Amino acid sequence: MDSLTVSTVTCSIRKAPHKAAPFNFVSSLSSFEPVLRRLQQQFVSLKVEVPKIIKTASLNLLDAVVDSLFEFEEQAVFNEGNFAPVDEVGEALQLSVMDGEIPDDFPQGIYMRTGPNHLYPNQTSAVSIFGRTGYIWVEGDGMLHATYFSKDDEGNWKVSYKNKYVESETFLLEKKRNKKMFIPAAYGDPTAILAAFVLNMMRFGKAVKDDSNTNVFEHAGKLYAVSEQHLPYEIDASDLRTLKAWDVNGAWHRPFTSHPKKAPHTGEMVIMGVDIKSPHYTLGIISADGGEMLHKVDLKFRTGTLVHELGVTESYNVIMDYPLRFGIDRVLAGKSFIGFDGEGESRIGVMPRFGDAESISWFTVRNHCSFHIINSFEDGDEVVVRGCRATGSVIPGPGLTADKAEWYRRAYLQPNEDSHSFDPAVDGVLFSRPYQWRLNMRTGAVKEGYLTGKEIAMDFPAINLSFSGRRNRYAYAQVVDSEASSKLGLAKYNMLAKLHFGLQDEDDEESAKVEYHELGDGEYCTGAQFVQKPEGTREEDDGWLVCYVHNERSNISKVYVIDAKRFTEEPVAKISLPRRVPYGFHACYLYE
Repeated sequence: MDSLTVSTVTCSIRKAPHKAAPFNFVSSLSSFEPVLRRLQQQFVSLKVEVPKIIKTASLNLLDAVVDSLFEFEEQAVFNEGNFAPVDEVGEALQLSVMDGEIPDDFPQGIYMRTGPNHLYPNQTSAVSIFGRTGYIWVEGDGMLHATYFSKDDEGNWKVSYKNKYVESETFLLEKKRNKKMFIPAAYGDPTAILAAFVLNMMRFGKAVKDDSNTNVFEHAGKLYAVSEQHLPYEIDASDLRTLKAWDVNGAWHRPFTSHPKKAPHTGEMVIMGVDIKSPHYTLGIISADGGEMLHKVDLKFRTGTLVHELGVTESYNVIMDYPLRFGIDRVLAGKSFIGFDGEGESRIGVMPRFGDAESISWFTVRNHCSFHIINSFEDGDEVVVRGCRATGSVIPGPGLTADKAEWYRRAYLQPNEDSHSFDPAVDGVLFSRPYQWRLNMRTGAVKEGYLTGKEIAMDFPAINLSFSGRRNRYAYAQVVDSEASSKLGLAKYNMLAKLHFGLQDEDDEESAKVEYHELGDGEYCTGAQFVQKPEGTREEDDGWLVCYVHNERSNISKVYVIDAKRFTEEPVAKISLPRRVPYGFHACYLYE
């Protein structure tokens, strides 16, 4: 603040004439106008600056309290192997080392995946007099990994790679301070979580960071990075610069799903946001051009429910509701902030596209915790929903008093229900498998069951997005290395699967045919995405599956391009990357 200064006014005094002139107050006051104007400006400045000074002093005091009471520590698992973060590469790097060839009819575009990449990996847990809290595996500063496919004037492929942090508001705040500022608030001792929530809210106005590390998606020609606790951030696809948070022209001011869906035929985007405060579940529909919120409705959920995805058909929205609850009310009751109720009730809602809470047809289904939907579509009187079903939640993980290593060992491995020690609350709860629900809109009946055998766990499904919301014949998924995942406590994927919904498995008539693309020893994949052919017969599986693959023995990451029609064969191209790509989450392909 400028120092308060008062101008000095000097005047000469001379002897008054015999008859004094009458005193003119207004005229005399006018000579002081410059001084008064200056004083007024200083007063206004004081009115503006004093609250800022008080606020700054208060924040500095709160920062000092946090620094004195909380000690940040490392969680080793986030800093080991290919889960460890990497630095930004700077300018895009040209790629020249390749096994095989990129097909001539492969579409030009950008293959992009996001995932957590902790800016301060040695500060992922906090210990204080209140107890301990820590970041969970879905948290961490978002980093984009982009591989650019383009052709020169002579038709030769030019491929480059670039990575960059999503520079969210909270990322920039911590980067500027050069240290971890947000106290982990999703997992830990209830008292410590409550303290983290209060202190984060008082200092930053929000309880958790804007990670933007879960998915990347395109709408109306624009690219967005998102995680469901905040708005998406618009990204400049050419250089991965973060542009701004997207609130749909001021119409959406709440969390935003990591899996928005485009409605068939119209191109409108169906979104939802879940929150710990009411309204707990809000559904929205964005115009095809991205400029308008066409519909927004409260679905009247009674409590905070951590739903990860929704589905669409040609006429309906598909609403998942399972008992993965979250909220401060749980913490006040001495429970974890997030918790799954294995004895709770799950249901699926079918809602007309522009309906409301009262228009939803609800179907009670077997209890589950299924984060990812493969696809949904209408089949006569039935709405068919396919997803990767699990019976427990990987978020937040084992209970506070559980033996973590033992819990993950049993949760990731294939369950043996005939064992005398089988516990349905632990054994195989993270062993996710493709599953189908058939919901009869006329009779209210439900038919449900697994689509594949008991031996293989899968997740992170992908389809040809031209068939989103319509009956599809094929889907792709990452196959879980259950043994490796059970030892580490984090999922790793060592194969890819192609599901044929119209064909039966040769050995099991109740299961769909599955083809597998096996990776080499020590190789694991992430970000599997289907890329469709731009021309030709355009059958549903005319295209390629692309993914990032990391070899833990050589410590080299590559982009694999796999012909979807010759799925079990070697990739048509393996493109070596100059930098390691850590394991992450979802991807997209941005067609030129």
